[in-house]
Amino acid sequence: MGSRVQPRSGLTANVDLLYKLLLYIHILSAIASIGPFFVLISMVRRMRAAEWPELGTYIQMFRSSTRLVKHMGHVLVVSGILLAYTAGYAWDTSWIVATLLVMAGSIVFLARAFSPKLRKFAEPDHDKNRLVQQLTRSVWMYLVILLIMLWLMVAKPQLW
Repeated sequence: MGSRVQPRSGLTANVDLLYKLLLYIHILSAIASIGPFFVLISMVRRMRAAEWPELGTYIQMFRSSTRLVKHMGHVLVVSGILLAYTAGYAWDTSWIVATLLVMAGSIVFLARAFSPKLRKFAEPDHDKNRLVQQLTRSVWMYLVILLIMLWLMVAKPQLW
């Protein structure tokens, strides 16, 4: 249950080294994909009291953070695919299927959760408090989604 399948015979040492390298890249990209959101929690609180031009700086930092998360997410997905292949996991393994489903939802959520709200700050009649509240809720919701995926990858539960 949840254990790695033995590498193909004859390539054990090389496959094991490749697996460890891919695992390192995968973990590093997971940290880079999740970490910025912990910083954004603090930044969103500061946005509540900020006025222009400081608010504009926070918005730009928010955009940059979400851009970093998107790009590290690409590394995370590619390294995850290579890890699963190298380890010999079946694609219908329950924790892999569950992770892919949660990931699909996270992609849709990420596309709708931040950029549209950040653009509204540029509108002259925007309600800053409402937008900051929405961003705060979105940050926490996305963090929960990311942490669910992290749990699935670490615990590798047999769900069905």
